[in-house]
Amino acid sequence: MTDAARILVFDSGLGGLSVVRALREIAPEAELAYAADNAAFPYGDWEETALVERMCEIIGNLIDKMQPDVVVIACNTASTIGLATLRERFDVPFVGTVPAIKPAANLTKSGHISVLATPGTVNREYTKALIDTYAFHCHVKLHGAENLAEMAEAKLSGKEVDLDALRAEVVPVFVEDENGRTDVVVLGCTHYPLLLEELEQGAPWPVTFIDPAPAIARQVLRVLEGRTQLDRGGKFANRALLTGDVDNDAGIVSALSQYGFDISDKNP
Repeated sequence: MTDAARILVFDSGLGGLSVVRALREIAPEAELAYAADNAAFPYGDWEETALVERMCEIIGNLIDKMQPDVVVIACNTASTIGLATLRERFDVPFVGTVPAIKPAANLTKSGHISVLATPGTVNREYTKALIDTYAFHCHVKLHGAENLAEMAEAKLSGKEVDLDALRAEVVPVFVEDENGRTDVVVLGCTHYPLLLEELEQGAPWPVTFIDPAPAIARQVLRVLEGRTQLDRGGKFANRALLTGDVDNDAGIVSALSQYGFDISDKNP
């Protein structure tokens, strides 16, 4: 059931637009709305308990207001620390985002894979457990980029990406030793696929970058399969809801407009 299905995509910022792009390709008939907790961006700076409570409050209000069929948590940090609690508290199905370590381990030819993520995602036990389960036979390099998500936000706002600064952020993920070199890089933040062109330009040798968005979109379709379409009123499609003040931030408005979203109200 994707015909007129209501899919709410949630992120701390604009990284979830990479998931929106994948959803529109695979389910063009679905209704999409976008919510960004941009007042709290970036989530990696938050204490975990406080962040989970904040997410539950905001997403609970969104569910009451929007009545979605499924909520996509398009953020690795939010998913790894908050998805279990969200599923306990709310009846709406959730689709989360985790680093694509399993497909990377299956894809590599050299046995050298890297995970490019935020510092918070790199340091979480969830990420290490994925490596122990699915990539125990690989050489895995974890790297937390300090500024890459902000670079993606700036690009969406119309600013040019500084390739030298980007290279400095990502060079540690490229590892070469006597046994081979990195051939697969997991993009462990939904912001990073928005910089894919620049990442390919800045790579010291060709690698496969794994964008998690298509897999997230496919999981959304699986979750929606067989669900009954409810008869609900109110505008849903192409709404964007933000927690932060955007009156003086033309960049975020422009970025959302490029993806077809209208900022109709704030403070969900």
